[in-house]
Amino acid sequence: MEFCRIAPDVRLGQNVRIYAFVNLYGCTIGDNTKVGAFVEIQKNADIGKNVKISSHTFICEGVTIEDEAFIGHHVSFINDKYPRATTPGGELQRDEDWQVVRTRVKRGASIGTGSTILCGVTIGENAVVGAGSVVTRDVPDNTVVAGNPARLLRKLVSA
Repeated sequence: MEFCRIAPDVRLGQNVRIYAFVNLYGCTIGDNTKVGAFVEIQKNADIGKNVKISSHTFICEGVTIEDEAFIGHHVSFINDKYPRATTPGGELQRDEDWQVVRTRVKRGASIGTGSTILCGVTIGENAVVGAGSVVTRDVPDNTVVAGNPARLLRKLVSA
């Protein structure tokens, strides 16, 4: 895996495919998952089985992506509601100076290219997030949302 940085604390399942210029540390990635080029997955992120993560995506600490989810190109997750570079005293923040806000993408969900997922939300099972959306609140199971902020467009018909 030339041009990849995979830290020794990464837990990879069977048949995980990782492409060039990927940075992984402290995360878990399940069986048969595909990680595209130019992806970063940070510590304490948990990626399920049979997930497809497209290129140029950023998955930060505190994100859980369940089995069979699709993450489009250039999707960004956020894990801090009030990000700051420094403490009130002017020092650079350390891990103990802020709190991770967790995000969950449920089984079979699809997130379109260029979307931003704010922290503290759950994207429902089999839900679809349209390209370029900004998800600011929970997305129900089996629905389609899109826009900025993402709004419900319709419910999906059960198969």
